[in-house]
Amino acid sequence: MEDNNSKACPTCSHKTKDRPDKERRDMINRLSRIEGQVRGIKRMVEENAYCPDILIQVSAVNAALNSFNKVLLAEHIRTCVADDIREGNEDTIDELVLVLQKLMK
Repeated sequence: MEDNNSKACPTCSHKTKDRPDKERRDMINRLSRIEGQVRGIKRMVEENAYCPDILIQVSAVNAALNSFNKVLLAEHIRTCVADDIREGNEDTIDELVLVLQKLMK
């Protein structure tokens, strides 16, 4: 069962989610900062920076991505998962378990 926040993409079988503008902007801003960090790491490699300095920056990107995942996962559980369970669609729980297993690899 689908709700107003989650509908099938017309060109594929994947679901989509309508996000409030503020949530979308916040997510894009976080990803843009991460993208800038990755470009900085690429530049460090191009400029033959010292390995430990690069590793520290890679660690910072990993932490930023993990933080992004935590925020996105929490929002997914509060909205999509909770709504689906209220509507009786317990397949969402199986989907969530699979996603968590992939995140914990």
